[in-house]
Amino acid sequence: MNRVPQHPAQAFAVSLAAVGVLSVMDAVMKALVIAIGIYAISIWRSLVNLTVSAALYFPARRQWPTRKTLRIHIWRGVVVMVMALLFFWGIGRVPLAQAIALTFIAPLIALVLAALTLHERIGSRSILGSVVAFAGVLAIVFGQARTQLGPEVLLGSAAIIGSALCYAVNIVLMRHQALAAKPLEIGFFQSLTVAALWLAAVPLFGMPEWPHGHWLWIVIAGLMSITGGLLFSWAYARAQASYLAVTEYSAFLWASVLGWIYFHEKLSSYTLAGAALIIAGCLLAIRGKPAAPPEMDYT
Repeated sequence: MNRVPQHPAQAFAVSLAAVGVLSVMDAVMKALVIAIGIYAISIWRSLVNLTVSAALYFPARRQWPTRKTLRIHIWRGVVVMVMALLFFWGIGRVPLAQAIALTFIAPLIALVLAALTLHERIGSRSILGSVVAFAGVLAIVFGQARTQLGPEVLLGSAAIIGSALCYAVNIVLMRHQALAAKPLEIGFFQSLTVAALWLAAVPLFGMPEWPHGHWLWIVIAGLMSITGGLLFSWAYARAQASYLAVTEYSAFLWASVLGWIYFHEKLSSYTLAGAALIIAGCLLAIRGKPAAPPEMDYT
């Protein structure tokens, strides 16, 4: 096996770029969810992702994956679909900065799941980090309650926390998947699974109307999703995950700015305090351990 040359500084810059691309995609998806609804945008974007990922995968494909690898692809595709559904439904109702801050608890949930599935011992540092991060979540939810944003915002926050839980499961699956397949194969079968699941819902809910006036933005969202995933694949092959994981927290800055400019969302002191506590808790818990890349990959 050829070892990929390590370029930490370049990888850090590329990882920051990936966070930026996916953060802009989140803003585009928020606008699309508000405009045409979660069901329509999910179906049309899944078809775009499948088309693009197939065009990238098939010319480079050497052999069909084994049955065991296919099972991993399918299971992760199911988890990713639920994760994306909850996340994008949530950001349609929650300010972007608050939503992104809440997703930062995913690495901590992953530590607990790893302990349960791999029988790893949870140290006192991880427990303390979890308590600090949970206090951050409470601060954000408390701030929402004080501003009386309505029950939909609280439901949206619950959906985003559920999405973070799904992502923690996703992290465990990614570890197995990365050993069995390459990025283009992973992207294609993930897109195929997600598209198949959404199309299976069509007989029940009907095919959404053609998104006149929104089609270009759906294509842009799909392309940004795939681009962000490929940038992360390049970066994580050239530097340690523990070194690159902190780049994810730059998403909070992107979400704050984009939410303020495009959606006129104010950044409350509770959100700032909660985000600081969540980030501190995550860094405390994963300090001294290789961290799984926390980016929410919705390819």
